[in-house]
Amino acid sequence: DHDRSLNKRGKEDAPRMGEWLNEQDQAPDAILCSTAKRARGTVKGLLDTLHFEGVPDFNADLYHADVDEYVRLLNEQPDKAARVMIVGHNPEMNAALYHFTGQHEHMATATVAVIGFDIPHWDALNMDSEGELIALWKPREIG
Repeated sequence: DHDRSLNKRGKEDAPRMGEWLNEQDQAPDAILCSTAKRARGTVKGLLDTLHFEGVPDFNADLYHADVDEYVRLLNEQPDKAARVMIVGHNPEMNAALYHFTGQHEHMATATVAVIGFDIPHWDALNMDSEGELIALWKPREIG
């Protein structure tokens, strides 16, 4: 499954989501991405249009990551990275969204959830942190 390619819909949706993030002024400062082929394909599609200045961090730990692992990886982010994008997998992405916001949403391919945390630094994020679901954009809903 790690080597499964991104499907046609995902290849079309990722660049559109990159454009949408630019329009919403939500381009990330850092991208953490699973090493799975379909996650890398999603990031490649995003980067075709997204205004992103850095280099994505492809991390094998994100392939089977749970919420604890997301917290650990976010704790390592520099303060200058105010907006960090995680490109991972379900059911873990759905679980993380619910854990931090209490919102049940399906994170289909190329769906973007913007979660805000009231923390001074990334290393202050923990499993008890409460986040606010600021926006949730699904490719089929943006046109």
